[in-house]
Amino acid sequence: MTAQTLAWLWLVGAGTMEIVWVIFLKASEGFTRLGPSAAVILSIALSFFCMSQSLRVLPMGTVYAVWTGIGAAGGIAWGIVVLGEPAGAARMLCLALILGGVAGLKLLT
Repeated sequence: MTAQTLAWLWLVGAGTMEIVWVIFLKASEGFTRLGPSAAVILSIALSFFCMSQSLRVLPMGTVYAVWTGIGAAGGIAWGIVVLGEPAGAARMLCLALILGGVAGLKLLT
């Protein structure tokens, strides 16, 4: 496995942990529930660790944009599928734009 491939895997892990912490943040109910609150802190730490590993190889701007894009898209998808949030056409278009930007950064890096 090349260093570049490994860096992208670290970045996917970081983005996944970004999704996890926002889910637990919602469940923590404003940090009033201990278990979900602890999970927020742990998943943020893991996300930052994974992101730091990807930054050893990939450009900072790309890493940050892809990390936030994965987190935003995953958070939106979770909200729609699990929490029953609206999935209107404009919202789906915006989600597609985020994913397109992430894919474009991967192709250009």
